[in-house]
Amino acid sequence: MPVDARRISATYRLHVSARDGKQRAEQLALEQSIEMPAQSVSDPLVLHEMAAHVEDVTSVDDATQVARLSLSAETVGDDAAQLMNMLFGNCSLQEDVELIDVDLPAELARLWGGPNHGIGGVRNRTGATDRPLTCTALKPIGSAPQSLARMCTVFANAGIDVIKDDHGWANQRSAPFAERVRACQSAVRTANAGRRVGGAIYAPSLYGQYEQMCEQTRVARSEGVTMVLIAPMVCGVATFVALKREFPDIMFIAHPSLGGLRIAPPALFGKLFRLFGADAVIFPNHGGRFAYSREVCRAIAQNNRQPWHGLRATLPTPAGGMSIERVPEMVGEYGRDSMLLIGGALLAQPEGLARRSAEFVEAVARASEVIPV
Repeated sequence: MPVDARRISATYRLHVSARDGKQRAEQLALEQSIEMPAQSVSDPLVLHEMAAHVEDVTSVDDATQVARLSLSAETVGDDAAQLMNMLFGNCSLQEDVELIDVDLPAELARLWGGPNHGIGGVRNRTGATDRPLTCTALKPIGSAPQSLARMCTVFANAGIDVIKDDHGWANQRSAPFAERVRACQSAVRTANAGRRVGGAIYAPSLYGQYEQMCEQTRVARSEGVTMVLIAPMVCGVATFVALKREFPDIMFIAHPSLGGLRIAPPALFGKLFRLFGADAVIFPNHGGRFAYSREVCRAIAQNNRQPWHGLRATLPTPAGGMSIERVPEMVGEYGRDSMLLIGGALLAQPEGLARRSAEFVEAVARASEVIPV
């Protein structure tokens, strides 16, 4: 927990011996704050207030230590990018350091505010009130808008809740952004027409710099889009926060691309993405194409949803090579307040897309019946 309302708590794993742990932590504290030797600082205010403090160092074994530092909130101001810089700027260049956890004063949490909608908002838009949500991705890159729209129709008619662009979609000549959004949203709108409440949501992928993303969001919103996909580590977390504030009516799915820094996934995907405004966070589930452990995935989901400074909860969205056959396991693992993302496994047999999509939805419904209330 933060030392006081003026300081941020950051916990690091240091790959050094127990003998060197305290000294290495002191070096890290200076590196991540004032960037100069303490003995060279003549102003006591700088040393006592602006410099990071080592709160404790715990030995895991003779090659790994865990150090908890407190950082001055003054060094961060109100900028999300500066928070990332002070947490893991210079030390990201030092291979013996990992950022494994972060907490911050409630005032800073309220400043960035977390999701505008959160789990409840996504449920309200889709009408999925009492089960895990379903999600899929439009692939492959290079497909024409008409082809993508046909996929949207199949997915929406099968009852899939969220149909998102694959994160590699931008403004390719094969499917320019505006044309793609118009075709896909029209297909989803038509499929939803007979429903009294909710229905499928199409989430196009944003690309480029802030002004471009604003224009894309306006274009998408004019077509009736209520959710977009964003990669915060690609576009920058400050851009993400600015978009969330500019478009409070839009929901954001955060993609983990470029998230493989030495920042523990429960801290980055579980806490920081939620803090900056993700209504849902995609992360690589264990047992798929990526090497995350079951414990790491559980910790991401826990940080997405547990009470934290009054921020709305975020939908944990396990993904990455998942299959329909694993649905009961994932529902049991993540519970009702989650969204399961299966993409390539549905598209592996194009002639069976409608059947496989329906099987996905049915598998989630069946598995949800046995979740304890």
